[in-house]
Amino acid sequence: MSDQNPFEQMMKQAQEMAKSFPAMDAFTPKGFEKMMGTMPKDVMEMMFGNTVNTGGLDARTRLLLTLAGLTMQGAQNDIALRQTVRHAVEAGATKQHIVETIGQMSAFAGIPAMTRALELAQQVLDEDEDKDT
Repeated sequence: MSDQNPFEQMMKQAQEMAKSFPAMDAFTPKGFEKMMGTMPKDVMEMMFGNTVNTGGLDARTRLLLTLAGLTMQGAQNDIALRQTVRHAVEAGATKQHIVETIGQMSAFAGIPAMTRALELAQQVLDEDEDKDT
């Protein structure tokens, strides 16, 4: 019998398997984020909005609620937060909507979480400004 923990063995096996995939050594979270696109507003409205659920929340509101939730979690998931901001902008949210949503969470999540979320949101908003100029 092995002295190694079965979970450790499984993790080691998984790591070896991942290393065998082509181009896995070149994978980065930032690269994955760039590869993911932003859904068009109409698609978001159909999937997350009130197209099917008449009278329900629209896609913009749902995305702002998601942004609030990600801030409440301490803004730990950079990619999810930035993607949510991108999608919220596409769904019609303004910079003010985004800043106010994150700012509102300071009372519940704390100043550090709010500050981190604002920094991540600003990265996306700066990208948009660069595209416009």
